[in-house]
This record gives sequence, C-alpha cells and structure tokens, in this order.
Amino acid sequence: MNSVFIVDDHPVIRLAVRMLLEHEKFKVVGETDNGVDAMQMIRECMPDLVILDISIPKLDGLEILTRLNAMNTRIKTLVLTAQCPTLFGIRCMQSGASGYVCKQEGLSELVSAIKAVLSGYNYFPSAALNPIRGDHIRHAEIELFKSVNDRELMVLQLFSQGRSNKEIAKAMLLSNKTVSTYKKRLMQKLKARSLVELIELAKRNALV
Repeated sequence: MNSVFIVDDHPVIRLAVRMLLEHEKFKVVGETDNGVDAMQMIRECMPDLVILDISIPKLDGLEILTRLNAMNTRIKTLVLTAQCPTLFGIRCMQSGASGYVCKQEGLSELVSAIKAVLSGYNYFPSAALNPIRGDHIRHAEIELFKSVNDRELMVLQLFSQGRSNKEIAKAMLLSNKTVSTYKKRLMQKLKARSLVELIELAKRNALV
C-alpha cells in the first residue's frame, strides 16, 4: 500500500484529499498546513508520495520541492494548487515535482495524476509545457517572468493578494527589509513603475 503525506493550508482541502486517498486504498501517513512542519514530518515518515500546495506559509511549496529534491530520496511529489500552470508548472518540474494538478480540476484528475506519478510517469498540464502562442503581450509578460526567481514570485503572489510588507515578512519568515528588497527587484525585472502596476501584471497572469 502506497503511503501519502498531504501539505495544504486549507483544512477542507486536506480533508477532501484524505478521504479521496483512503477511498482509493492509499495510506495517509500525515498532513500539515505549513512548510517548516512539512519538512520535519516528511523526514520522519518518508512517504512514497507528497501532495503539495505551493502557497503555504513559512516555507512555500517551491522551496519544499527544492529541499526534497536535494535529499535525493525516492519520495515523489505531486503539486495540487490553484496557481496558474503557465507560471508555476515548469518551475515545479525544474524543482523536482513529478506532477502538477490544478484544484479547479475534478477529483478524478487528481486520482489519475497520483496513479501516473506512483507508476513512474510525469503528469503536467499542456499549459505548463507549451509557450503561449498568438497573444504577443501575454507571451512577452511570460518571458519577463522567467527572470523572476521562485522566492520573488511567491512574494509577488502575496502582494497581489493585498498583503502588506509586514504580513508577507511574517508569512515567509523574512524581515521587512528583505521584503522591500524583493519588491524593488520585482519592479525592475517586470518593468513596473509602481506596486499597483506590479499587482495588475500579477493578476493578469493569474498570480493570485
């Protein structure tokens, strides 16, 4: 029986995923709502699969992927998120994820992804792999985002949700000064003249 660990900061999502997994005869060995506890608990129980949201507090999902990948274990990771696959899919793949499922999809999609990943296959939506064609403005914006690192992207997401510097610093275990530095870098890299413009760009690309 394959063992699974769930990381998501929404209790309802964790419950739904747990019920689905148990119905499909998987063994849920643990769950948590933040990245710091996730790393400790995953090291202790060493599951076959981690189902991971990206937007979690303390350590975000991209950082968790990088750290799990560096551990060089046989643990598979499947990202389950509401985030846009165009921006996040390829980053998750590069950080070591085996699959990516949007929460907007049905639960049957999650089951298919879990079975594929545990069988040794990758499972990513086409939007994560294929560049945008036809829409030159969106394509240019996606190209700009390539210069933004993972940590900066997570900070931008929190700004686009209306969080203050102080709230972002607390959520990501950073100092206010570091958050301000990230904001400046983001404005430079994404060619935004103000925070408002930066947030509009983020929302246009479904980074909320």
